[in-house]
Amino acid sequence: MRLDDFDPNSVNIGDQRGSKFSVGGAGGKIGCGSIVIAIIAAVFFGVDPGQMLGTMQEAGGGGQVATQGGQTATESCSVDAVSRETCNALSSLNKTWQPLFEQANIPFTPPKLVFYSQAGQSGCGAAQSAMGPFYCPPDQGIYIDTDFYREMETKLGAKGDFARMYVIAHEYGHHIQTIVGMSEQVRSAQSQNPSGANRLQVAMELQADCYAGVWAARNRDRIEPGDIEEGLTAAHSIGDDMLTGGRLAEASFTHGSAAQRMEWLRKGLETGDEDQCDTFTAFRQ
Repeated sequence: MRLDDFDPNSVNIGDQRGSKFSVGGAGGKIGCGSIVIAIIAAVFFGVDPGQMLGTMQEAGGGGQVATQGGQTATESCSVDAVSRETCNALSSLNKTWQPLFEQANIPFTPPKLVFYSQAGQSGCGAAQSAMGPFYCPPDQGIYIDTDFYREMETKLGAKGDFARMYVIAHEYGHHIQTIVGMSEQVRSAQSQNPSGANRLQVAMELQADCYAGVWAARNRDRIEPGDIEEGLTAAHSIGDDMLTGGRLAEASFTHGSAAQRMEWLRKGLETGDEDQCDTFTAFRQ
């Protein structure tokens, strides 16, 4: 996908690469926007997801991370090609979504993109590479260790620049849900009805997929041959059924099946209309 270079004055960047963090840190809940949270560790590393989530929040220790970050947006976004690509995607997402909020007379604040390497800290607690990219509602930050993209390509077979941009666009979708109040409504409904919590979470994730498609559709002139296929392949690869080899019951899904994720990404791509991303009504039918 051909994106313009970011304007350092138009993106909010944080960089924790090269900093020292303990694994546990301040505690708190892990952000609901993680694309591949503990499931990816369970499938590829034999780790129990529930046990891992506890470890992420409670374990101590730490160490010096390997990658050195930058002090400014320009420096952070220029660490490597993937960092620049990620910043370019963030800039495009800001330019796409902000006018839509202005048209609706809804206050809009862009999210903060935070790079970290191996371990970091967020308003939702500790950040670890095994969590995958995630969005943290309390601090409205998108957290990413770009090494995840290597894992996504080698372990999941999701290759290409558009596959990577889909990941960021999905997390940005969770930011949209936060600033319109949907995230808070869902968390409230989940606490009142725990038995339906997973179903609501799946609806949240699929809506974020749809929003990712809306962004791409509104930048259709930047899409190159093969991009759509890359995105749909990535969506398929990170379906709950694919990540667990069919060993996870549908009632336990947290992000949706491969077919569902492709369906809602495709809906956003085909319509370019955020109003068509009402996964909650679709789930009630």
